[in-house]
Amino acid sequence: MPLALLALAIASFGIGTTEFVMMGLLPNVADDLNTSVPTAGHLVSAYAIGVVVGAPVLTALGSRIPRKRMLLLLMALFTVGNLASALAPGFGWLIAGRVLAGLPHGAFFGVGAVVAARLVADGRQARAVATMFLGLTVANIVGVPAATLLGQHLGWRATFLVVTVIGLVAMAALARLVPYVPLDAHQSVGRELRALGSRQVLLGLLTAVFGFAGVFAVYSYLASMTTEVMGFGESSVTVVLALFGIGMTLGALAAGPLTDRALRPTLYGSLTALALVLVAFRFTAHHHTAALVTVVVLGAVGFMTTTPLQMLVMQKAQDAPTLASASNHSAFNLANAGGAWLGGAAIAAGWGWMSPTVVGAALAVVGLAIAAVAGLLDRGGPETTTGASRVVAAGSPRTEERRISSSSPASGS
Repeated sequence: MPLALLALAIASFGIGTTEFVMMGLLPNVADDLNTSVPTAGHLVSAYAIGVVVGAPVLTALGSRIPRKRMLLLLMALFTVGNLASALAPGFGWLIAGRVLAGLPHGAFFGVGAVVAARLVADGRQARAVATMFLGLTVANIVGVPAATLLGQHLGWRATFLVVTVIGLVAMAALARLVPYVPLDAHQSVGRELRALGSRQVLLGLLTAVFGFAGVFAVYSYLASMTTEVMGFGESSVTVVLALFGIGMTLGALAAGPLTDRALRPTLYGSLTALALVLVAFRFTAHHHTAALVTVVVLGAVGFMTTTPLQMLVMQKAQDAPTLASASNHSAFNLANAGGAWLGGAAIAAGWGWMSPTVVGAALAVVGLAIAAVAGLLDRGGPETTTGASRVVAAGSPRTEERRISSSSPASGS
């Protein structure tokens, strides 16, 4: 794998850390800024709003900017957003900082996924994209727990200062390791928007919204499930969240080669497994060992859905995959917000702490149904045997692709 993928993984590690760490810092922020924890919870939504808005807007605005330069600009905006959060004088300014930090999230992963796919040979594109996403999963094992502990001992501002430093390191790595990747010859905003309107792309985005919402219906309340149902103490919450992150990493490692081999079967299988594991969790949660094993498996099957969904929209967008790829992250964040809301509504209705597992399973089944319909509608079409071969074929000539894949790190953008 090219070293450029390491730079993309470092950037995704920083993005994953800042996205999820706020969940563990809400009590600290609320106490420091004299507000309630539910009000401080708007900081999670603020980041998600930034992602949903920024993914299509920034991708469209940057459609004619060379991809390496675009990655650097997006990581610079992310770094400024985290610095603004660290220095925020009040709650309103912190909200603004969170929105600013979230704006480049989807666009970065959208552009980064296309770049990753272009850097490797045919049949390895999904593995390259999964390698970039490893940074996101490792953030849930190491970055989020470490940043949470740092924030609890040195104050939440220290957490965002550290993420700012990670952003600077990621920018240096991108500048040094990512080679020049040419734009597609006919890339334009209009072309990207037309690709986004493709029926298969829209069905892929809907699959992401519903299918991945099943994960967040439970993950959002995993800390409370740990103490209220599994019977562990508060000190164990970090360990349980880290186990979920380990599962995510295992899922990402498995999803790459499986997606390269058979895209739609991997998607169907991961969504089916997600629904089954969520149902099983309702019963295993009362037994310590079984509960911990289920948490790992849940993280694995949940995150296994992301790579095939990412590759599917890139494939179906044909020669304008960047906006569709970025919009997929808007879909994931809508899934985050929607899943958390529906899971919380079930708890508020008095159905119990484990009721989000049923909600999540139902959402996963809806996502599977949408994916199945999309697959049936796509039968007889020019389906490829590998998940991302169209992404490569749509770009520069094959000789140029080989040049990019084998080139040494370049400083040009």
